Amino acid sequence: MLERKRRKDGTEITFVIPADTPPGPVSVVGDFNDWRPGAHELRARKDGTRAVTVALPGESTHAFRYLAAGDYWFNDESADGQEGANSRLHT
Repeated sequence: MLERKRRKDGTEITFVIPADTPPGPVSVVGDFNDWRPGAHELRARKDGTRAVTVALPGESTHAFRYLAAGDYWFNDESADGQEGANSRLHT
């Protein structure tokens, strides 16, 4: 799930997944962090989910995926679309 918060200089996107699915550490990786695993690792929240917030510039489009332990890649069903194997996000 994606949560969006508009700012005057861009948009904060919070990437949210369930706390236990998939198990182990999960990072969001994409063109906004040069596809670096671990750069934006999701952390547990009190509501039973895991999340990380990334500040992105206004009016932009980004490709991303989630990367879990064991080299398990997956997409976000609430993304703005798909491009090949990647999820798409529009700010």
